[in-house]
Amino acid sequence: MAIAQTQNITTCRSNGGGSEVVLLDFWPSMFGMRVRIALAEKGIEYEYKEQDLANKSPLLLEMNPIHKKIPVLIHNGKPINESCIIVQYIDETWNDKSPLMPSDPYVRAQARFWADYVDKKVYETSKKIWTLKGEEQEKAKKEFIEILKVMEGQIGEKPYFMGESFGYADIALVTFYSWFYTFETLGNFSIEKECPKLIAWAKRCMQRESVSKTLPDSKKIYDFFIEMKTKLDL
Repeated sequence: MAIAQTQNITTCRSNGGGSEVVLLDFWPSMFGMRVRIALAEKGIEYEYKEQDLANKSPLLLEMNPIHKKIPVLIHNGKPINESCIIVQYIDETWNDKSPLMPSDPYVRAQARFWADYVDKKVYETSKKIWTLKGEEQEKAKKEFIEILKVMEGQIGEKPYFMGESFGYADIALVTFYSWFYTFETLGNFSIEKECPKLIAWAKRCMQRESVSKTLPDSKKIYDFFIEMKTKLDL
């Protein structure tokens, strides 16, 4: 499996307060991409440490001893775990620019609901597309499309999930866009054919530098997945 060696990459953005920010991540992770987009939206300078998930680093195990997973944001030596929690933390800590959460309490609650929906529905169902075969895979594909159509219905005619502004709920889902080609190729179906407005939304998000510079090329993701699948004999 092609897993990059641990490396340090420092962005060329200002953190505005001189605080130390480190991100433990793995490049194909749609969850890690969420954090990278949020940091880019805020213009936060940080040190990126790529993790070898087959040989987890002592730092990762120390910073996330419960789940032992990426991403982990380390801010002034203190770890924050779980991607959606990290994005909220970033928004609350660097609240002087580019707000990610809606200001209205009700709309903010709705944004959290949809981010949670992505984690519980989109992610879990997408896994079935590449782990199941035959009729069970067909059933998983239909379930996946229905879930995406629910998300598409929430967007409606709005430019972004919660209205006119790109934010938290958009970040929660848009990182899956880089994996859509893999899902489609493995499942032999077209998401754009089934959910054209959702793909239009994703392309709109890709016009933002924070998103376009974060999401890897879809075919690079596919090549990674095939190599991983072969290595693990899935």
